[in-house]
Amino acid sequence: MPLLFVGIDPATEKDKSPTVWVDQEKQEIVFQGWRPGPELEAECAAFQVPGHAKGIPDDEAVIRIPARMVHMIREACDAVERADVR
Repeated sequence: MPLLFVGIDPATEKDKSPTVWVDQEKQEIVFQGWRPGPELEAECAAFQVPGHAKGIPDDEAVIRIPARMVHMIREACDAVERADVR
């Protein structure tokens, strides 16, 4: 998987590091972030989107990314768009 590193949260400690990459082969944005606490995960799992089942599928996860990383997320979105993936 040829990952393109976009950025790491500059405000975290050495062993804590929310990160953003782009998988150039699959044309996907990849996030490493903090696991939510049980209350946030339960709130997300309970959220009902019309036409979709409640809950978090076993092959999906809720993560948290600090707002200060928005520019990195935008950069990752731009990289995927440049590859003309929609």
